[in-house]
Amino acid sequence: MPKIGVIGGSGLYNLEGIENVKEVSLDTAFGKPSDNYIVGTLNGVEVAFLSRHGRGHVVNPSEVNYRANIMGMKMLGVEWIISVTACGSLQEEIVPGHMVIIDQFIDRTVQRPATFFEKGIVGHVPFARPLCDVLRGYLKQACESLDEVTYHWGGIYVNMEGPAFSTEAESNMHRSWGAKVIGMTNMTEARLAREAEISLATISMATDYDCWRQGHESVTVEQVMKTAASNVEKAKRIVAETIQLVSKHSGEKPPAQNALFG
Repeated sequence: MPKIGVIGGSGLYNLEGIENVKEVSLDTAFGKPSDNYIVGTLNGVEVAFLSRHGRGHVVNPSEVNYRANIMGMKMLGVEWIISVTACGSLQEEIVPGHMVIIDQFIDRTVQRPATFFEKGIVGHVPFARPLCDVLRGYLKQACESLDEVTYHWGGIYVNMEGPAFSTEAESNMHRSWGAKVIGMTNMTEARLAREAEISLATISMATDYDCWRQGHESVTVEQVMKTAASNVEKAKRIVAETIQLVSKHSGEKPPAQNALFG
């Protein structure tokens, strides 16, 4: 069973060297995941991939079945999830095309289920450090091993609801909070992964400057897709290298993998 999972765009599936590829369809107690899981081996390491928005990008951020996506990973035996996300930059130094290994969240979502604990089942997990620092360290090592990657270590990710982009007032408010990037998906994944006792860390790809930057055109879908497409190869190399580092992990399990009883 794969112990490493990757959630992101469908372009991440075709990593160079991936073998023994098969699709796995799952039903969970929370419904169907966004797509079938693509399971294969990369240099001998079994990995499960999932397209967050479905192949063809057919599910909007508020409608993604995050609970089914994470539960499906748990059912497959996944203990580590590498999450790859596109995001808007809220700071001048984070240039579109740069990567950010975030470490904190501000949640501004209002429409989506974000817990497994309901209907008479109550659970509480520590979430002060919402991302696995061990896995974040492996992402950092991977970025440093690749000459063509410019990355930023740490930063707050604002998770807005979407699917519309920010107003100028919202964008400037988020900047005043000290946030580094803004996106529509990752906080929900991280919260559910913690409840499922899965280590999750994120590599965020800056695609635009949101709408705060004077003299820079406001974010458009075309701009986001163009920059994201140009970053896919970088992201694939980061993911491939991180998979190898995680596969060699030894010692104690990270705290995230014992969140309910730690």
